[in-house]
Amino acid sequence: MEQPNVAHDGDTRLSPRFWLAVVLTGVAAGLFGDLLMWVLSLAERVAFDFHSGSYQASVARASDARRVISLLVAGLIGAVSWYLIRRYLKNEHSEIDEAVWSGDGELSIRRSFLTSLVSEVVVGAGASIGREAAPKLMGGASGSVIAHWFSLTSAQKRLLVACGGGAGLAAVYNVPLGGALFTAEVLYGSFVLPVVFPALATSVIATVVSWIYLPSHATYVDVPNYRVSASLMVWSLLAGVIIGLLAVGYVRLVGWVSFHRATGRHILWQMPVAFVLVGVLGIWYPQLFGNGKDMAHQAFLGAGGVGLFFALFALKPLVTSLTLGSGAAGGLFTPFLATGAMFGAFFGAAWVHLWAGTPVGAFALVGAAAMIGAAMQAPLAGLVLVFELVHGAFGISIPMIAATVIATVLVRQIDGYSIYSARLPQRDPVHET
Repeated sequence: MEQPNVAHDGDTRLSPRFWLAVVLTGVAAGLFGDLLMWVLSLAERVAFDFHSGSYQASVARASDARRVISLLVAGLIGAVSWYLIRRYLKNEHSEIDEAVWSGDGELSIRRSFLTSLVSEVVVGAGASIGREAAPKLMGGASGSVIAHWFSLTSAQKRLLVACGGGAGLAAVYNVPLGGALFTAEVLYGSFVLPVVFPALATSVIATVVSWIYLPSHATYVDVPNYRVSASLMVWSLLAGVIIGLLAVGYVRLVGWVSFHRATGRHILWQMPVAFVLVGVLGIWYPQLFGNGKDMAHQAFLGAGGVGLFFALFALKPLVTSLTLGSGAAGGLFTPFLATGAMFGAFFGAAWVHLWAGTPVGAFALVGAAAMIGAAMQAPLAGLVLVFELVHGAFGISIPMIAATVIATVLVRQIDGYSIYSARLPQRDPVHET
């Protein structure tokens, strides 16, 4: 059993050299986060003339033809770029989860950087995948390179790569504590102090550095400070069960499309076709474009009708899985956060007809926390990330915790995989986090 307060550091000695590497990795993760978000914003401007405010509104203002053409171009760029990257750099590693869980922490800075650039370009043009995978990967790749510079041990390098990955997430979402918990709970799988200390330091440094370009306010602004009610508490217990079962299905879907995703030359036609299909759906539902950030924000504010909430809840995981299956590289955090928010808004809007008095946005926050906590198999990280993303929601923390625990336990008991481990082949679910 690991003892969190022992005096020694175990395999990962926190030497002065290691701490210097932590500082440099945090700085690099913050700077790469800024660069990649600048690339994302550039792609958004070119594709939909988006400058500020709501990306979803910019997409909605675009013509039907522009929406489809934008995703067709994104599919062609992504297909050709990833085909060449995977063909000519096939012996270089760019999968951070695999590098930490089953490797020695080795990541190629060249392949990681090229993969990350392409990912942000296609997300900015409307691809239905998350933007966080690229800064997460570049934070980890920075840690891998810096570990070589300082001749760190294999154990120290794996920890540094994990810290860099969590720091990349923290930087682009302004969630330093959530990023540290993501490192410990998801990437490294340990909460001992020799892990928590550098995880916190790296995420805080990366977040502060990212303020050079990125804002320091909450990702989701103006979300009300909802209050707990008996109605919300009872709903959360039921929602936790339903979300847990849904998350099992989503994790299996992610695993299936990852196993069957387009490879080799097939990506050259399958990705453009898949992107065009998403573009056609976007004629009726422009909210499906991008990672789903504005979709989640809409649900947190309780803006929308039951029909729209249901349609987006049903379609978002499907178009994200279609995008992944076409061979695209991107994140899953925000798409599944948005899916949970939409489910909460839909189920909550129906619930208030039976038991009135609770705002729809409160249900959406509970749904988002439960879905992402269960899908990541990381309840603490999921809860804290939602709290930091909205800079609040503490008034409904009890129902959020209840739903998240129930949903996470169900996923663990039924399968044990997460949206991250399911993407990797031949993993033992007992040891996944």
